Amino acid sequence: MNTAAARSRLEAMLADLDRSILILRGETPERDGSAADAGAGLTAHDRVEAALASLQRHRGAVAAALERIGAGTYGRCVDCGEAVPDGRLEARPDAARCITCQAAHDRRR
Repeated sequence: MNTAAARSRLEAMLADLDRSILILRGETPERDGSAADAGAGLTAHDRVEAALASLQRHRGAVAAALERIGAGTYGRCVDCGEAVPDGRLEARPDAARCITCQAAHDRRR
């Protein structure tokens, strides 16, 4: 994959993620301590927190991919050093691992 095109896509993804994180942070439901609403408020708050955590993990992966571009290692698996297939990078420009190493990483988690 062309690194200039990858950088452009990754920067756009980073901007979108930052906007989404800001929006969710502005919509974080308050926990008000009232007994009647405690369960509903906790559930809404937990959903927002889970979404924020997911967006922040994705943002970290995108930022790491941009760092790999800067370091000249983009498109190489961070585990084995082999080339990450172009099709995988097209689908997931933030992919850090080849398919084999990603599967092994997922099994360990």
